[in-house]
Amino acid sequence: MKPAWLEHYSPGVPATIDAHAAASLAEVIDKACARFADRPAYSQGGTTLSYAEFDAHARHFAAWLQQVSDLKPGDRIALMMPNLLAYPVALAGALRAGLVVVNVNPMYTARELLHQLKDSGATVIVAVEATLPLVRQVREAGGLRRVIAVAMTDLQREQAPGAAALEHGEDRFTQLLAVGAGLDFDAPRIGRDHLAFLQYTGGTTGVSKGAMLTHGNIVANLQQGAAWYGSALGEGAVAVTAIPLYHIFGLTFNCLVMIQAGALNRLVANPRDPAQLFAALAPGFTILSGVNTLFNGLLNAPEIEGVDFSTLKLAVSGGASTQAAVAERWLRVTGCRIGEGYGLTETSPFALANAMHAGFGGGLLPFPSTQVAIRNEAGVELPVGDVGEICIRGPQVMRGYWQQPAETAAVLDADGWLRTGDVGHMDARGAVTVTDRKKDMVLVSGFNVFPNEVEAVLAAHPKVLECAVIGVPDPTSGEALKAFVVARDAGLTAEALIEHCRASLTAYKVPRQFAFTDQLPKSPVGKILRRSLRA
Repeated sequence: MKPAWLEHYSPGVPATIDAHAAASLAEVIDKACARFADRPAYSQGGTTLSYAEFDAHARHFAAWLQQVSDLKPGDRIALMMPNLLAYPVALAGALRAGLVVVNVNPMYTARELLHQLKDSGATVIVAVEATLPLVRQVREAGGLRRVIAVAMTDLQREQAPGAAALEHGEDRFTQLLAVGAGLDFDAPRIGRDHLAFLQYTGGTTGVSKGAMLTHGNIVANLQQGAAWYGSALGEGAVAVTAIPLYHIFGLTFNCLVMIQAGALNRLVANPRDPAQLFAALAPGFTILSGVNTLFNGLLNAPEIEGVDFSTLKLAVSGGASTQAAVAERWLRVTGCRIGEGYGLTETSPFALANAMHAGFGGGLLPFPSTQVAIRNEAGVELPVGDVGEICIRGPQVMRGYWQQPAETAAVLDADGWLRTGDVGHMDARGAVTVTDRKKDMVLVSGFNVFPNEVEAVLAAHPKVLECAVIGVPDPTSGEALKAFVVARDAGLTAEALIEHCRASLTAYKVPRQFAFTDQLPKSPVGKILRRSLRA
């Protein structure tokens, strides 16, 4: 039977995609660079690389990897840098050489970096200079054979020499490109089932695990993204990339979808620096992706008054639920609706999104060639409207967790269904409402309370800038709700917020405790970290 959600797709979006559109990501990159050679590909710091220049740099790095590094197809290479011109070049070179890319957060501690290196078996790392002291701490224990240093200004026209002093065995990225320019590159045979990424989860449910994403997984997800957002991906598309490319959202959407479409990426290395962020929001941008906190932060920045949103065609939010108050204000200020998406590292990540013609709200529809079911703890599919675990099956679903068969079996069944760990319900149209993470649910006197719902109500208060809600032990109700609030107005009180919540929430959903703070802990992509608040 045809799924109900297909009837509510935007015009032109197909029910299925061709998951075999390309044999590998290397093929996707090769075709894009040939087709769009004269178009601008990446810009940063006053420098713009054309697709032809991007192609040449990436081929030079691939040649060096193949001829000099001793890495073979299937070996792992770690990339540890913010949004710099060197990142897509290193990424494309590694993928063309048949290597498995291990993206590493450059803000990791030594413990986190060591875990990821040892678990993945990466023996070469491409790291921004600022992280070199950290890399040196774990080099021997992590099994690194080569360390390649990237300067913040690498590949920029007015390139300054690397500032950091290199130790024995470390190389400079630009020098390796120069060596690679004089070497031949023999493209290896890469298939759909070959691993492209070990993309580590954020560790929100325990020790960080490497999701095995194949070339086929990502190629399929690129086709799904192109089918869904195609109307905004035509000639002249300009994406502002403030979310980190090492994160699965930025990796697939901002990096790879944009390469496939021949778009220009304006890279923002540090989105917390208003000068960098608003420089990228110069006239002409057409696509902006981010999370709720990014959109909210922009709306509350005085510089937004000078931004020209007249060309903005697509604003995509992911990573965490977008609050209705933020979406409504964004529409008023920019004239462009936020399209909310949902996915996981394990789904490459696209799985659900608002229909493009519908905009924010009204539930999320499964992407083409994606099946979604709401199931109970026993794995039984639930009726329309019932709340349960969101389960997903499609060509974008990971192969499993790297070297963790028990963890894989816990979330991925023999039929390819992924248990997401997220809670939601589906309506008669097939649209899904994501309620919360299972682990974030709070049990108050036997009643389930989902923090997202409470946070949305709090965020609607005109004096609340940001908020987060967690469960805390309570001798009477088992658990109670505690709200952490960043206020716009120092005069805001807990009593005022309680009164505000009581107008929209039943009594057991109203927070009993409030903590006012200057800022909330966030992940690199901008997601508020409830686990840090619980700690």
